[in-house]
Amino acid sequence: MSPFAITLLAFSMSVDAFAVSVGRGAAIGRPRYSEALRTGAVFGVVEAITPVIGWAAGVAASSLVEAIDHWLAFGLLATVGLHMLYAALWKKADDDPVGRSFTVLIATAIGTSLDAMAVGVSLAFLKVNIVVIAIAIGLATFLMSAGGMLVGRLIGERFGRIAEAVAGIALFGLGLSILIEHLTA
Repeated sequence: MSPFAITLLAFSMSVDAFAVSVGRGAAIGRPRYSEALRTGAVFGVVEAITPVIGWAAGVAASSLVEAIDHWLAFGLLATVGLHMLYAALWKKADDDPVGRSFTVLIATAIGTSLDAMAVGVSLAFLKVNIVVIAIAIGLATFLMSAGGMLVGRLIGERFGRIAEAVAGIALFGLGLSILIEHLTA
């Protein structure tokens, strides 16, 4: 796989993490730079690990992973998305935003990275260096997620609830599209 193809794949895998991070940064309202780095690190590490898991599963038993990955992605993304939508619409302004919860951060990172696991499965059949690709995906996701938090910081608290609602709907929609794509294929 060429360096250009690896770079394109890496940034493509991180677009959903960027979108969620923008909404998260706006929902938190002026997050600290350390929060942006933490978000980038969590998303980057999870996004780097999942294609390796997918690759290993693809090598070992691709039919098992293909049978459940879409249900896992839908479940995680829909749950986190609906929770974000609930928080945007019904939580009081002085409540701790959903974006600060480390558990939700991890669940969101896993949910947005399951597509990378599916990509990892397909990479198992291409005879590529999965370590180089995983590192590229992790670094791109770190940059996109930390940058997304800072973009959300610029949007500010005024638009935080709207951004959080849009991110929640986007996560639910992403999960639903993954489910529909796999069920209709």
